[in-house]
Amino acid sequence: MSLDAYPRVSDWITMDGERLLIHTGKVDIGQRISNALLRIVQEELAVPPSKVGFAPVRTGTAPDEGITSGSNSIEQSGRAVALAAATLRKHLLSLAATQHGGDYSDWSLVDGYVHRAGSNLRIALTDLARALPFDLLVDATLPRHVADSAPVPAMRGITKMVEGRFTYVHDLDLPGMWHARRVSPPHTKATLREIDQTAIDRITANGMHIIRDGSFLAVAGPSEWNVVKAASSLGLACTWNSGGGLPETDVFARFTTEHAQRFPVISGTPQKAPVPDPLPTPDLSARFERPYQMHGALAPSAALAEWTGDRLFLKSHSQGIYPLREAIADSLDLSPEQVEITHVPGSGCYGHNGADDTAFEAALIAMAHPNTPILLKWSREDEHAWEPYAPAMAVQVDAILTDGHITTLSAETYSDTHRGRPRPGPGRAGPAKLLANRFRTDALAPYVSPPNMGTHAGMHRNLDPIYDITETRLVKNLVQGLPHRTSAMRCLGAVTNIFALESMMDKAARSAGIDPISFRRAHLSDTRAIALLDELERRLATLPTLADDMGRGIAYAQYKNAMTRVGLAVDLTVTDAAKVILNRVTLIADAGRVIDPDGLVAQLEGGVMQAASWALYEEVTWDRDGITSRDWDSYPVIRFDNVPDIDVTVLTDNNHRSVGAGEASPGPTVAAIANAIFAATGLRLQRMPFTPNTITQAAFDL
Repeated sequence: MSLDAYPRVSDWITMDGERLLIHTGKVDIGQRISNALLRIVQEELAVPPSKVGFAPVRTGTAPDEGITSGSNSIEQSGRAVALAAATLRKHLLSLAATQHGGDYSDWSLVDGYVHRAGSNLRIALTDLARALPFDLLVDATLPRHVADSAPVPAMRGITKMVEGRFTYVHDLDLPGMWHARRVSPPHTKATLREIDQTAIDRITANGMHIIRDGSFLAVAGPSEWNVVKAASSLGLACTWNSGGGLPETDVFARFTTEHAQRFPVISGTPQKAPVPDPLPTPDLSARFERPYQMHGALAPSAALAEWTGDRLFLKSHSQGIYPLREAIADSLDLSPEQVEITHVPGSGCYGHNGADDTAFEAALIAMAHPNTPILLKWSREDEHAWEPYAPAMAVQVDAILTDGHITTLSAETYSDTHRGRPRPGPGRAGPAKLLANRFRTDALAPYVSPPNMGTHAGMHRNLDPIYDITETRLVKNLVQGLPHRTSAMRCLGAVTNIFALESMMDKAARSAGIDPISFRRAHLSDTRAIALLDELERRLATLPTLADDMGRGIAYAQYKNAMTRVGLAVDLTVTDAAKVILNRVTLIADAGRVIDPDGLVAQLEGGVMQAASWALYEEVTWDRDGITSRDWDSYPVIRFDNVPDIDVTVLTDNNHRSVGAGEASPGPTVAAIANAIFAATGLRLQRMPFTPNTITQAAFDL
């Protein structure tokens, strides 16, 4: 995809003095894509890390690679950069032979130089590269070069991050810059009725400005603390029409066929066709549920904007700066060329949090104050109450067993949309997905997303079991009109679907009297999957025997049925107070050819911890007056006191292509935790999070 739109070597690699400059449209949000791209260039061109830099990811100059999502960065940007580097390698060696004699095979790349064997002739790679044509096309047929060794670069920026010196978007400080804060309504149904004039007069008398566009309200001024106090004071001076408040209905009760648009799913792809009848007499049946959950970024969203009177400059931690540019330009009656967005890191979120919304809100304020940089930050309450959530989901799974083998499986998944990013589309889809446009004078109605019919997309991601099952009945049920704005969070529907399918695999294995690894292995013909489970079994055999109060859960999955394979075991303890203590995670992964081993392990470990937090702690709560989970007490996340030992083994094979790994471990982690709780207590928990109250209630319900 990336090479089709950007076919030249110079689209991906250019010279910057004595350095190579890598160009990418993928942004680094903690997943270390920049390290992986750097290592790809190192392998191909034998250049030291100090001689490689990165061009800013900026609209108009960076390749438009859409959104950094779906674990696609290595397969898209990585492939493009690798082929550009391979093409550059081939032409550098050919040019050296042409200019300085010898055969092509006499020349090699060493430590940033082009070197001729048996001589002292060394030419700086960058000097030779400048002689190549700017429009040199990438040769997509070239093989990857496998280096014998290459220096391992440290994670870019990690030292400054650890020392507190890294510049995030929140830390930007420009001459003449003003700070801004939004004044939030109580909830999405509320509209602004009036503001006490006394408060307005007091705020403006103190040198601050109030920006109002319908029910969108903000305060801006040169002093950040004064702006924070003024925004709080202005909020207390507002009177709101409640619009009836938020619906307090049971979302899970809405996950039924009569409320849904229904599509059969075949080979991971929804079909516009009649839905097959349910299984008449399944041997096993269970429904699994996940509540609304947040991204929970450690720093709330922020953005910086400046309007010059002709052009709008934005700095944002958005994961999709090109779609965001289109949406903001459309919202403000500008051409896309008038809007420039540069990615500046936030605290990371792995999905669609408030980054796009804060960029647009900063732009609204900047448009009212030309030639003044505006740094807008959401508060913690803003982030928790207003970011797009991961949708609540439910999955009904039914199975028929024959001779200890699942021969028929039915899985129906229910959810609202996972597509809330401000991509352009019919009906001004981009602007309609930006939060502030719901509240402006010329308000846009919330966007109603059509069903996502892509392969392993949205709610049906990983609904299709990876196992060899003779007959499957898979159904996507899109349920809309639910209380909250939803969008993409790490793994989309895969977490809930894998939780459901792997819990059923565990339930079926116990029903058949077969150990969980052997049961899964018997349902697989993929030799790489079998080898992975064999290695997991070997690793577990070396561990100490579990204590009497502990349980072990097993799970296996392959993200999107095409990317990284992960098998893992979770060992945990359930205390007398029904608290889950995570003791150990043993994880085996197969991601094909590994570019950045440390980065891959970090992704797998991070996925385990985020999934453990979802499984044990996280749930959005609300009442008619608004979101009630607005801080880290009302929305708890996993803390350091429940971090297990994590042992990761990566199976590497350079004969297989690199595949995405950033979202491979969360799904099986949730499932393994649920299966381990069953092993420890005999309780099959089917709704996240698995809190002490949930476990206690399940015990009473036995």
